[in-house]
Amino acid sequence: MGERAHASGPTGARESIDSKRFLIPGAPLDGATALEGALEEYLSHLVVERNASPRTVEGYRRDLRRYLSYALLQGACAPDDVDLSLIEAFAAEMRRARYADASIERSLAAIKGFHRFMNREGLASSQPTAALHLPRKAERLPQCLSIEQVTRLLEQPFTATPTGDRDRALLEVLYGCGLRVGELVGLDTGDVFWDEEFVRVLGKGSKERLVPLEGAAYRSLASYVVDGARSALASHARTGAPTDAMFLNKNGTRLSRQSVFTLCERAGRAVGIEGLHPHVLRHSFATHMLAGGADLRVLQEILGHADISTTQVYTHVDRTHITEEYLAAHPRA
Repeated sequence: MGERAHASGPTGARESIDSKRFLIPGAPLDGATALEGALEEYLSHLVVERNASPRTVEGYRRDLRRYLSYALLQGACAPDDVDLSLIEAFAAEMRRARYADASIERSLAAIKGFHRFMNREGLASSQPTAALHLPRKAERLPQCLSIEQVTRLLEQPFTATPTGDRDRALLEVLYGCGLRVGELVGLDTGDVFWDEEFVRVLGKGSKERLVPLEGAAYRSLASYVVDGARSALASHARTGAPTDAMFLNKNGTRLSRQSVFTLCERAGRAVGIEGLHPHVLRHSFATHMLAGGADLRVLQEILGHADISTTQVYTHVDRTHITEEYLAAHPRA
């Protein structure tokens, strides 16, 4: 690759990324360069060819702009200016700057995809990430609640107010349908098929699926809508600003993701469950379904997993539960 700015200096060390410019993910880059142009092409490819969601594309943009900021500091302006040592140095600097392991792994995965794209499209003559090995992720079993904890959470007294009725319905649907928080806040009133007892969900990659809406989840959601709690919240919206959102805030507009996080944490704390995250209810739904005998393929469809291996993690959780029960009950364990 030849001598470049990143190999110069009294010590021959690469320039540090410990700067405000590097640490701000959306920091402006140094004008138009071939690498920046390639980045915009890659992001367009993710949208058009891969049907990536806006949230996914924004995550790639953030990680790769951070990477390009570092590359430009090292004098790399074109795809062929980058070699494996620069990428490894970038990862080392992220570790030095105390980025979480998951953030580093995610960034490296984005970088590999970016360079693979440039090489395939003829924007680069080489693929420096071909020999880059991503660190093997430690297997982390998803956190889930026991059935007794879920019962305490959902049967606690909620305030007899529109927001109280909303909160009960929201938690019941999160657990009863196994939704992601983004899927929950994205629900519209027209997405519920009351007679068929299904809810239409827009999942990752803008893929639609139908999820059963049964039992307590159905009753709580129906109560929230029919008994007037949703209408009461909707009445607070500004004139001329109606919304079809199912779950509304006190201003009559769509409830935000952050509000759901806050709501879950507060409801969990009320029954002795600290730091309750909305995704924990999704994990709990999946684990309890498997424990109850649900077919893995059916569960995959309900959860909206593209790959069955993603769903299979819950079989490990279930085995962990079985082992715990065995150790607690067997006289010679």
